[in-house]
Amino acid sequence: MKKLILSAAIVLGSFSTFATTLPSSTTTIKNVSILQDEYKEIKADEVPDAVKTALKTAYPDAVIEKAYTNEKKEYKLDIAVGDQKATVYADATGNWIKK
Repeated sequence: MKKLILSAAIVLGSFSTFATTLPSSTTTIKNVSILQDEYKEIKADEVPDAVKTALKTAYPDAVIEKAYTNEKKEYKLDIAVGDQKATVYADATGNWIKK
């Protein structure tokens, strides 16, 4: 009887060792690519009048420090209002773009 109980314990113990799982060492690498529009610097005088008008309407005291444009005719304007600086985006018709 003792041998029967001992052999049953050994058999049940061997099943539990096969049931354990090893932690997976698989690592996942994610490639994240950010598409950036290439803006080229232009003179502040080259900014269309529609964009300048929209800027004066939205920010009456704003001064254009730098201006950039891309192939889509979108404009990136580095502006200063008093001692605060900001970057705003607009299309050629003066509509603001949220980025």
